[in-house]
Amino acid sequence: MRCGDVIQSSSARPDSQTPRETKRMSGLDNMDVLRMQASLALFYRGGGGEDGVDPAGVIRRALGEALVQYYPLAGRLREIEGRKLVVDCTGEGVLFVQADADVHLADLEAAGLRPPFPCWDQLLFDVEGSSGTLNCPPMLMQVTRLLCGGFVLAVRNNHAMCDAIGIVQFMNAVSELARGLPSITVKPVWCRELIEMRNPPVSDTLPDVPFVPMVERSFTVRASDVVAMKKCLPPPLCDTATTSEILAAFLWRARTTALEIPPGEDAPLVVAVNFRGDYGAGMSLPTGYYGNAVATSTVPADAAVLRRGSLGDAVALVQLAKAAGTTEYFHSMGGNCS
Repeated sequence: MRCGDVIQSSSARPDSQTPRETKRMSGLDNMDVLRMQASLALFYRGGGGEDGVDPAGVIRRALGEALVQYYPLAGRLREIEGRKLVVDCTGEGVLFVQADADVHLADLEAAGLRPPFPCWDQLLFDVEGSSGTLNCPPMLMQVTRLLCGGFVLAVRNNHAMCDAIGIVQFMNAVSELARGLPSITVKPVWCRELIEMRNPPVSDTLPDVPFVPMVERSFTVRASDVVAMKKCLPPPLCDTATTSEILAAFLWRARTTALEIPPGEDAPLVVAVNFRGDYGAGMSLPTGYYGNAVATSTVPADAAVLRRGSLGDAVALVQLAKAAGTTEYFHSMGGNCS
C-alpha cells in the first residue's frame, strides 16, 4: 500500500507582513524535556458536494492567514546565553507538504487507524533539516489527498513552542479560516513572561522505571466504556471525575497488575497538570495563551495497595495529584503570574 507520493514541499509564510522581533520563552517552554517534536494526524472523508475543491490549496491559504496572527510559529527558535530559548520572528514560515496517495480512506481504516500506524512515514514526510529544535521550521504540515476525495492532515510541531492545547487552538484557527470565517474565534496571546520558574519543582524529573520488555498494543475506549467505569465510582466522584482522571486511574491499576509489581514496591503514575482556566491555581493565564502550560505531577502508590483498592480510590489519588501539582508549580514560580 502506497500512502503518499510528495508532489510539493515548500514554505508557507504569513500572508502579510509581521513584526520582525525576538520573543522570549517561558520557564516551562525552556524545559529540556520539551525540546522534541510532537505529531498528530487527522483523517477526513470526502465531501459529497465539494468535488473539485483541493483540500491542500484551501488549507495552505488558511495557514498563511492564520500565521499572520500566530507569526512566532513562522519564525525560528534560537538559543542564547544560559541555554535559554527565544523566537526569532523571521517570517520564514512553516513547512507545507502536498502529497497524493493511491488508497481510499477505507483502506487506511481497514489497516487500523491506531498506533503503530502503517505508512506513517509517508503521511508525515521527514523533510531534510526540519526535525531539529533550533534554527528549523517549528512546524511541518502535510496534506495527503486520497482516491476517495478524503484527505489526511498530519502535523509535526516543536513542543517547546506550544503544548497540545496550544496546537489545537492554532489548528482550530486554521480550520475556521479554511471554512471561510472572516476571523478566528480565539485570538492568540503570547505573554510567555507570565510563567517564570524561579525554583524548578522536583516533579520536573520523572520517576525511574526499570526496563521491562513490553508488547505495544492500542485500545479503543468508547464513550460507553467510560460510562461503565463511572458507574463504579462512589458519590461524589461519579459526578466530579473527568474522563481523563477515570482513564488514568483505570490504566494505572491495569498496568500495575499486568507488570506484577511486587507488594511493597512503588508503582508511580505521572499525570499532566494544566495551568489554564479553573485549574490554574491563581495563574490567571489569559484566554488564547498557546505556550506550554501543562506540567507533570507524580502520584506515588504501593503496588499492592493500588491493586487492592477500588477504581474510586485510584481516581481520588489522581485528583489529589493534579491539585497538588498545580499548587507546587505555582509556588515554585514565586507566584509570578498576573
